Amino acid sequence: MVEMKLSKFKFNLPSNLIATHPVPHRDESRLMVVHRKTGEIEHKIFKDLIQYFGEGDVFVMNNTKVFPARLYGNKEKTGARIEVFLLRELNPALRLWDVLVDPARKIRIGNKLYFGEDESLVAEVIDNTTSRGRTLRFLYDGTHEEFKKTLYGMGETPLPKYINRPVEPDDIERYQTIYATEEGAVVAPAAGLHFSRELMRRLEIKDSKFVFLTVHSSLGNYREIDVEDLSKHKIDSEQVIISEDVANTVNQAIDNNHRVCAVGSSVMRAIESAVSTDKHLKPFDGWTNKFIFLPYEFSVANAMITNFHQPLSTLLMMTVSFGGYDLIMNAYQIAIKEKYRFCAYGDAMLIL
Repeated sequence: MVEMKLSKFKFNLPSNLIATHPVPHRDESRLMVVHRKTGEIEHKIFKDLIQYFGEGDVFVMNNTKVFPARLYGNKEKTGARIEVFLLRELNPALRLWDVLVDPARKIRIGNKLYFGEDESLVAEVIDNTTSRGRTLRFLYDGTHEEFKKTLYGMGETPLPKYINRPVEPDDIERYQTIYATEEGAVVAPAAGLHFSRELMRRLEIKDSKFVFLTVHSSLGNYREIDVEDLSKHKIDSEQVIISEDVANTVNQAIDNNHRVCAVGSSVMRAIESAVSTDKHLKPFDGWTNKFIFLPYEFSVANAMITNFHQPLSTLLMMTVSFGGYDLIMNAYQIAIKEKYRFCAYGDAMLIL
């Protein structure tokens, strides 16, 4: 099928449409509503979401919490400044972390890196995991809690590189959903950034429900695809936790023909990774590297909220799979013409 080719997802995105800051109020970003059955496209504000949902409808949200994953160290002897991006903790007892380093060519096994103004935190490179990735062992005397506090105190909010500006104080709060509780992500679940407490309360008054699963979003979504045939592309695994309560609430909505809205691509990937043969959601605790692209038949969600994504991205491919190739690619052209804001701090799309 022709849609499975990478080149079908190319379009010209003007750089000035990539949002570098969020709107002042979370729920006042723009919202494009795309109706799959009729092809109708509406232009709304995010808080207008309330017009489309009611009693018994369920929003499935990702409660992952972004941690301050980006820090800067100095290499021993040369003092070269090295960016270290923490991906995940491999072994708490040994203080081992899977990290990306930049510039990677300067860092070899055995090198030591020093962090903090007083260089009080030291790490040793003990393994090369990928061309850019390394395993670091942090040398630290003290409890695990003290170590994490020290490490995170030196880190900063890991804004995506395309935002291309220094981290500002507001980013600590705004590059995080208001319902983030489970620490472990290095990428914010962007579709959830639009939800305010007021909007969630108003939806609850209408008897819509919110359920929370956990996907610790990784940098895999930003990795360039270097194959034209999408079936040959592999994406990074992400940790997913779906409780029995969440599965039961979602399945009840499915059985009663209510809306099940996946808030973001991470949620959509998670629930499609935990589907039973009768197209219901199962509890899940594990890892998924599911890559969703056309042709694909969705089993759980019948609505999706997502941001506007970059060309050639796996996030765009999933959005197109859910909304339909011609409809979504046309919607993107309209978004560019209407100057919608793209990427994590940008505007949102609701696909019904």
